Amino acid sequence: MKFLVVILLLVTILTSSSFLGDAAAAAPSPSPVAGSCSDMCKIRCAKAGIYKRCFNFCGICCSKCNCVPSGTYGNKSECPCYRDMLNSKGKPKCP
Repeated sequence: MKFLVVILLLVTILTSSSFLGDAAAAAPSPSPVAGSCSDMCKIRCAKAGIYKRCFNFCGICCSKCNCVPSGTYGNKSECPCYRDMLNSKGKPKCP
């Protein structure tokens, strides 16, 4: 009985994640033009307490994901790759 509940839970999670993935893919992502990661990261890190660290990590994330969320904080749902990137400690890598 417990095995059946676990299987149903896994199927539900997989099904719902596929719907969420489709919705995120349908949303327009703020993709910068090649070479403008630095411009997007300057905007993103404008209010950061430690600007240089924010700018460096933002640049790494932008080069891998090819997008940077708008604004100076939050809005990470605009760029799922940027949002989901983690450091070695399991914390969010991108500012």
